Amino acid sequence: MALRKSMALSAVAAGILLGLSTAHAAPLLGDSAPVTIKASDMAAKEKELTSFPLMSAVKSSIATLDNAEVEKIAVGRAANPDNVKRVEKMLTEKDWDFLFPMRAPEYTYLNFLKAIGKFPAVCGTYTDGRDSDAICRKTLATMFAHFAQETGGHESWRDIPEWRQALVYLREVGWVEGQKGGYNGECNPDVWQGQTWPCGKDKDGDFVSYFGRGAKQLSYNYNYGPFSDAMYGDVRPLLDKPEIVADTWMNLASAVFFFVYPQPPKPSMLHVIDGTWQPNDRDKANGLVPGFGVTIQIINGGVECGGADEMAQSLNRISYYKEFANYLKVPVPADEVLGCKNMKQFDEGGAGALPIYWEEDWSWSADTADGKSYSCQLVGYQTPYTAFKQGDYAKCVQHYFKVNVVDDSGNAQPQPQPTPDDVPAPAANVAPVARIAGPVGAVDAGSTVSLSAAGSTDANGDKLSYTWMAQDGQTVSGADKSVITFNAPEKAEAAQYVVNLKVSDGTLSSTASYTLNVKAKAKADTDGAVIYPSWNATQTWNAGDIVNNNGVLYQCKPLPAGAWCNVASAYYEPGAGIAWQDAWNAL
Repeated sequence: MALRKSMALSAVAAGILLGLSTAHAAPLLGDSAPVTIKASDMAAKEKELTSFPLMSAVKSSIATLDNAEVEKIAVGRAANPDNVKRVEKMLTEKDWDFLFPMRAPEYTYLNFLKAIGKFPAVCGTYTDGRDSDAICRKTLATMFAHFAQETGGHESWRDIPEWRQALVYLREVGWVEGQKGGYNGECNPDVWQGQTWPCGKDKDGDFVSYFGRGAKQLSYNYNYGPFSDAMYGDVRPLLDKPEIVADTWMNLASAVFFFVYPQPPKPSMLHVIDGTWQPNDRDKANGLVPGFGVTIQIINGGVECGGADEMAQSLNRISYYKEFANYLKVPVPADEVLGCKNMKQFDEGGAGALPIYWEEDWSWSADTADGKSYSCQLVGYQTPYTAFKQGDYAKCVQHYFKVNVVDDSGNAQPQPQPTPDDVPAPAANVAPVARIAGPVGAVDAGSTVSLSAAGSTDANGDKLSYTWMAQDGQTVSGADKSVITFNAPEKAEAAQYVVNLKVSDGTLSSTASYTLNVKAKAKADTDGAVIYPSWNATQTWNAGDIVNNNGVLYQCKPLPAGAWCNVASAYYEPGAGIAWQDAWNAL
């Protein structure tokens, strides 16, 4: 089933790219006069900090073709880009139909050719002696094997073997377009992720849902935004209309995007396959060596890799890779490391630990009056500013330091917008911002619960009214209803209850929702003690379930996080697994 994967370019991922930082509050600029910096000096500094071989190789591999040229791609077209023609030579439309007979109809051969064409480095021509055709064949076999695991049918009873059941899922299981509340927890405009990748809104004014879509099952605004920027040069198209990632050639381009983009400290899968990534001593000590296995570590290593034995998911991938490799005439050496058992994760000491984001340079400088550097540095964790986008270095400097950037003729350059604390109340009416505060963790059945909307704000200072609606339709409203108090429902099983809030200034309004987790009504034994089931790896646990593990109570988180309560006990056993807090709350 196509559930959310830990590979989300988490943040591409988001991500696409992983390792999100929360230390990006607006700087305190103070009252000192701004320091003047020439735009040419800023550009020269950016070039100096990014002019090294690995950065150049990555930038070359993520270069894209203009969309107008991509749209011209057609099956068998003589003027197709060279990398597309190489793929057509190795993989015909008839091959595509044979390999993916159960695919969703939106995953067309033409869409795949367009996705390849968008990234000229994929199946491109190497001029340094490397075998371009061999690299292309291995690229396709690797990519398809991961497709089969991520979006495959996994129905062993069919007469179609599982390795040919890829690309079944277009949208994440359980989600449909228009469904609310999907992976938009980082849409809050008060946090930098919500500011850098502002979420789109539906007709009701609610944030749209960024659940998994496409062959990559792209999720979250901090993955849709960078992907949109790479595809269109603008974050807005896919943030406003995420359905495009399912319904157009973006459904396969999103997977190719993930294939070519590194996720520091991980290298890209392309650079693993074409040999650009060469493990250093640190990588080798961690078991990270070239082969199909290290691509599993890149795509989902936090769940599938590192144990004493191969997990079922990685065994699937290995099996699928062998089948695709055989079909595409890819030799698989007997000594190639195909799995990722005992393989540690990539870290900052590895050869792929390329810093690709701009962050404030806190170092002391002897060249400035106040000792500040008035510059930014490259880091490996995600920030709003990327070295892949020209000009982001200057934006970083302007964000963290009080500077006046001028071009070489002395004309002032546009300055960044002031921070929220510096913005005066707007003259035009703007919608208020609804916020709900409530209990942290699950509450007892029948207990008194208070929810507060007192944190809601209005930039114009207008008086607000509050309308609360429970999921059973009960409504209470009024200017004096910023706080509501009620008793949590009493049910035999643990449950979740959604309470919606609309905050209005009389003209404009905004909404928010709150999910209350309620424990099951306690069952008492003959001594009056509450009994909860003991956790075990073989039982199926649902969102809201409370279990006892080693004398501590844990509750399975709401979906989608709760889907991990039943996966990989080495990682998600409550209180013991490496990543148990992703799935469970300690009570």
